[in-house]
Amino acid sequence: MRILALAWEFPPRIIGGISRHVAELYPEIVKRGHEVHLITVAASDVPPLEINEVVDGIYVYRITVSTDGEFFQWVVGMNACMVNFARQLLQEQSMDLIHAHDWLVEESAIALSQDFNIPLVATIHATEYGRCNGIHNDTQRYIHQRELKLTQFAQRVIVCSEYMQGELQRALNCPPTKTDVVYNGLSVERWQKITAEQDCDFTALRQKYAEPDESIIYYVGRITYEKGIYILLNAMPKIVAAMNDKVRLVIIGTGEAYAILLQRQAWDLGIYHKVLFTGFMADAEFWKFQKVANCAVFPSLYEPFGIVALESFAAKIPLVVSNTGGLPEVVRDQVTGIVTKVNDADSLAAGIIRLLKDQAYAKSLADNAQIDLKERFAWDRLAAQTEAVFQKCFT
Repeated sequence: MRILALAWEFPPRIIGGISRHVAELYPEIVKRGHEVHLITVAASDVPPLEINEVVDGIYVYRITVSTDGEFFQWVVGMNACMVNFARQLLQEQSMDLIHAHDWLVEESAIALSQDFNIPLVATIHATEYGRCNGIHNDTQRYIHQRELKLTQFAQRVIVCSEYMQGELQRALNCPPTKTDVVYNGLSVERWQKITAEQDCDFTALRQKYAEPDESIIYYVGRITYEKGIYILLNAMPKIVAAMNDKVRLVIIGTGEAYAILLQRQAWDLGIYHKVLFTGFMADAEFWKFQKVANCAVFPSLYEPFGIVALESFAAKIPLVVSNTGGLPEVVRDQVTGIVTKVNDADSLAAGIIRLLKDQAYAKSLADNAQIDLKERFAWDRLAAQTEAVFQKCFT
């Protein structure tokens, strides 16, 4: 098949999880004998291209979009640019299928599918309903309507977990018979980078974050309400007491406005001296940091899948997650990690304390997770499943 893919982000333009998903899925699709043409938005430091740039076998076309106006005007402009570019591309060569990622490219995906009579498959990575625990204002309603239209028009809809399959049925009235579950994965290349030997003084590195006798717990990801970081802070007094004060929490990620509220919470709880907010951390630095950490924690209130869990698997970091969204599908409780009650600081604290106090048990979970990473979350297997979804459009 010749596939036209539409995504608003692709490395080095990285805003959320779509960028990595697209960059890791399509090379495996190419290996299966298909041709992928991706239209995406140029990063600020990457010039737009009028000719093909081939990235890991993908033909990538980066378009520039005016930054004037507010965000939704920008989205409209991006779709117009995508349609204009795609029309020229489709005059030169035909496409068998359009693969659209999330509501942001809904307008261009539907327009091109209709105008050129090309089947459309949509991947929904998350929903506005899920992120916001309902639809409460006009902004959310606008996005929700775009998601509705995209899923209604698409021949097939791909989601990243069984939880998301249910959410699409509840929130978008998209029947399970129309949706296919294909998990996210972790590429072999990224796994190798995470686990590679590092030329580093790890004793000195560890001292940047904690005292020599302190265990290091960390959270990495966006600093937003839905990630449940406030629950982790609420759990910390109990963890500090159980570990005789020998523990430190490192919070990694961006979201300055909300981070200020969390810092105030830590102060009010009397644990400010036990919490370090690092802000953004580049991959190379983070992979080194993981080698001195003891436990990863993802206490999300909403999480369609949780790629960060896979990266913890790769780094052999024992982890604790909440039983929300797709996390309980990714992390098998008591097998590859500990799954705790969502929005429950006591449950979260108990899980973390168990991992920190029983190192043999923690290691067994991390070892099991390595097996799951190879067997359940390998991109070559997930690409085969995606290919099978594409083929349903022609049967």
